[in-house]
Amino acid sequence: MDLMSYVQIIRRRWRTLVTVALGVLALAAALTLLSTPQYTSSTQFFVSTADSANSSQLAQGGTFTQQRVKSYSELLKAPKLLDPVIAESGVDLTPTTLGEKITATTPPDTVLIDVTVTDASPTRARDIAAGIAEVFPTVVSDLEKVSPSADSPVKVTLLRDPTVAESPVSPNPVRNIALGLVLGLLLGFGAAVLKHLMDTKLRSKEDVEVLTDAVLLGGIPFDPDADKHPLIIQADPHAGRAEAFRALRTNLQFIDAANHPRVMVVTSAIANEGKTSTTANLALAMAESGASVCVVEGDLRRPRLLNYLGLPGSVGLTDVLIGRYTVDDVLQPFGDQSLSVLGAGASPPNPSELLGSTAMRTLLDDLRRRFDYVLVDGAPILPVTDSSVLTRLADGALVVAGSGIVNKTQFEDALETLETVNGTVLGVVLNRMPRESRGGYYDYRYEYRPQAEGGRRSRRLQDEARPRRDTIGTRR
Repeated sequence: MDLMSYVQIIRRRWRTLVTVALGVLALAAALTLLSTPQYTSSTQFFVSTADSANSSQLAQGGTFTQQRVKSYSELLKAPKLLDPVIAESGVDLTPTTLGEKITATTPPDTVLIDVTVTDASPTRARDIAAGIAEVFPTVVSDLEKVSPSADSPVKVTLLRDPTVAESPVSPNPVRNIALGLVLGLLLGFGAAVLKHLMDTKLRSKEDVEVLTDAVLLGGIPFDPDADKHPLIIQADPHAGRAEAFRALRTNLQFIDAANHPRVMVVTSAIANEGKTSTTANLALAMAESGASVCVVEGDLRRPRLLNYLGLPGSVGLTDVLIGRYTVDDVLQPFGDQSLSVLGAGASPPNPSELLGSTAMRTLLDDLRRRFDYVLVDGAPILPVTDSSVLTRLADGALVVAGSGIVNKTQFEDALETLETVNGTVLGVVLNRMPRESRGGYYDYRYEYRPQAEGGRRSRRLQDEARPRRDTIGTRR
């Protein structure tokens, strides 16, 4: 992935990044608050040789003491030193516990030993350090004596007396919060990338372009109130979602100019991707432009189109296919525009066979002669073969992909199914696009309404205030 890919991941998964970062930051703050404050008290020793009468002896003594100080630093945690320190300082600790509180360092190429004592009590830390300052020179001197009566060749001098610390060395709130923030951002970014890589849902234009060579005809932004007003073209003509359907209508006009498709099946891989609402609004947008449109309810298993349009559906397509009625008997006008609707009718026991019959082919040919466009709301591709059969009789299929609904494998399988039956995929419509997405087809957050509306969705309010059937055409 390139830099722009990571930028896109951050834009899409920023909630994951922020959540993880805040979680780590909260954990760092909690650990800081719950940690017991620790205080330190330090002392310093200078190690020299006792016999340094001339420069030669001084150089030899310096080399000797530099070698010795490393051993002396280890001595600071030995029971031989710690037992006298406990007795001197009066602390109630075992040598092992006391050794864990002591840190000894020897700066390179020096004969200095820095000793630091860390404890929850600043006074006790000072007392322990004072005990070390008192005991350490004596212990070193005793160890370096070659005989009880001889003098020690090494002299340990105290350079700095221990003091009581005024403020704790840990926890350090500023440092801990800063580290927690940096670590949280790194972990959040990693979690965002991992979630992106593991996400199997089809969500964006880029996902569609990776999975298929079919043209992306448009993107319909997500509207949480779509169930209340599925016909956005009629409910709120100036809404961004309504403009998205008009853009889809316009893009369809540029498909295969030599053999312009007129009979189209609108379908999807699985249910609930928004194919029916897309069919209805696209039909309204086409009729709005002056074209004569017939929309057919070709989903004979779960028909919903007439429910969206508010039309009765006692008779319809199935009655025409079995010869019970003619198409003129069951066609219903909708609104004031040149839009006609052919409902599904009664649910048959054999939808696939009925939709693939010669009668269906004859009906579509008849509708092609009567109307500029014929839109067939087909069933989902993967559960049943109805739309695959219909696509072969039509000029092609518009595949609606519900962002965040269908996964990539299902989308690919649906396209492969249409390819298997030699069906033509006219293009893909990306539905339910997140409104915060920018660029390309789906940045419809900025609506351009007439001033008279004052930014209000007046048409929607009117539509919701009166019964749906009062706003639709009556049956012919």
